[in-house]
Amino acid sequence: MSDRRTGSGPGRLLVAVYGILALAATARGIYQVATKLDEAPLAYLLSLGAGLVYVVATVALATDRRTLAWWAVSIEMLGVLTVGVLSLVDVGDFPDETVWSAFGQGYGYVPLVLPFLGLVWLWRTGRTPAVPPASDDLG
Repeated sequence: MSDRRTGSGPGRLLVAVYGILALAATARGIYQVATKLDEAPLAYLLSLGAGLVYVVATVALATDRRTLAWWAVSIEMLGVLTVGVLSLVDVGDFPDETVWSAFGQGYGYVPLVLPFLGLVWLWRTGRTPAVPPASDDLG
């Protein structure tokens, strides 16, 4: 029987990427909020919020907390799609970039691709593997 935990196998790479993004986005958000919040409050608070979502997703995926991971990764997807559109349409509210601005362009579009990979991984590892029938059940 294969290991179906979210942080095992290829999930380790997914957790590592989430961890790197969590560190980068949270550090950036803390710096921006602490030093220049008055310049672009919406953008900087979103950066910090995105970082915290990545932290929660990282921990949830690494520790196989599936329900929390589903929530965190879903919020991440909604955030990157919403902020991605708004940052291109309403530039006035986003005078400086967030991790999700322009769909994560400043981070090589990793923020756009990552929630899709995360949701697919959660779905794939959540499925029950097919179990062949026992020999005495064959009749």
